[in-house]
Amino acid sequence: MNLDLDRLQAYPFERLAALLAGIRPKNEDAVINLSIGEPRHQPPAFVTEELITHLHGLSQYPTTRGGAALREAITRWLCRRYGLPPQTLDPDRHVLPVNGTREALFAFAQSAIDRSRRPLVLMPNPFYQIYEGAALLAGAEPGFIATTAANGWAPDIDSVTRSQWERCQLLYICSPGNPTGAVMDIAMLRRLIELAERHDFIIASDECYSELYDDEAAPPVGLLQAAAAMGNAEYRRCLVFHSLSKRSSLPGLRSGFVAGDARLIEPFFRYRTYHGCSMPLHTQAASAAAWKDEVHVRDNRALYRAKFDAVLEILRPALEVERPAGGFYLWPRTPIDDTGFARELFARENVKVVPGSYLSRSVDGKDPGKDHVRIALVPSLDVCIDAAQRIRRVCEQF
Repeated sequence: MNLDLDRLQAYPFERLAALLAGIRPKNEDAVINLSIGEPRHQPPAFVTEELITHLHGLSQYPTTRGGAALREAITRWLCRRYGLPPQTLDPDRHVLPVNGTREALFAFAQSAIDRSRRPLVLMPNPFYQIYEGAALLAGAEPGFIATTAANGWAPDIDSVTRSQWERCQLLYICSPGNPTGAVMDIAMLRRLIELAERHDFIIASDECYSELYDDEAAPPVGLLQAAAAMGNAEYRRCLVFHSLSKRSSLPGLRSGFVAGDARLIEPFFRYRTYHGCSMPLHTQAASAAAWKDEVHVRDNRALYRAKFDAVLEILRPALEVERPAGGFYLWPRTPIDDTGFARELFARENVKVVPGSYLSRSVDGKDPGKDHVRIALVPSLDVCIDAAQRIRRVCEQF
């Protein structure tokens, strides 16, 4: 077996299951699971119909690069959403459909890391655990950049040493962030691109929450947008990872894309050719339809906005919590330690949340996830209100 498998840590939900094992909740109401970031809004009907209409494609092998219609729909969406010059994005060279961002974020590290040079892969802390697993199985050392309230929940890039930048081969970023919801501004993205140029590393920007944001007039800036603003029309060292899971409430479709530097897309395409993970034709047709429509995405944002309004009104008198700029998570500070709070919340009120320390790593004795929990506002408005009332009742007992 691959010995690097022994380096993987237990996934947060495995740890949560162990934490809650054997507890019989005092509240006999139905369990409310706010631990998993699985969108539960109704999928767009027109996407479902497109999927059904193209099931005849099951008789054909799909290609790794995906069909021209999907790549062109993605390219047009990128240019429209981020104001990119159309002539800078070639659907044949700069875009690659993938089966969701999770698969692609993991796989890209396997194709990009040079094991012979003591590689370091940097990532925000707390973080999406796929980044760490991807680094370990690619033979690299994970490096963690704290995201704390003191830094506006953005990665504290000033804490990274010169020697760490020199060893870095790949930097994962996430904006809006998971779990904090923080959005990186264009100045920070430009600075990271400058660092990548200076120290010869790649930036993998996880933008799967990019279409879930609070201010309709101020959508989050993207990495390619920042590169274009710098005159980096080739998007050197920049790759973005997007998904329909959050944007369109289609987590089961397993559809996304990678876009950016053509010099990075081509070897990744070659890797994926051997990996055998091409997107089925009916999924491609449904995905193209989803990328062409913004009405359902605006409606989706409105649903989350209503949930934040209602839940924050209930929680703010009892819990230290902020409204995030993007995403669908709350990241409150807990009145007791985060694992104890998660246990008490389940035991007393049958509500599941993820302890923040399960999403982070301790570095030099400091754990930026400690004494926080991640709350995913993915159920219906009524269920989220019920959950908020239960959480408040628990908080008022401390």
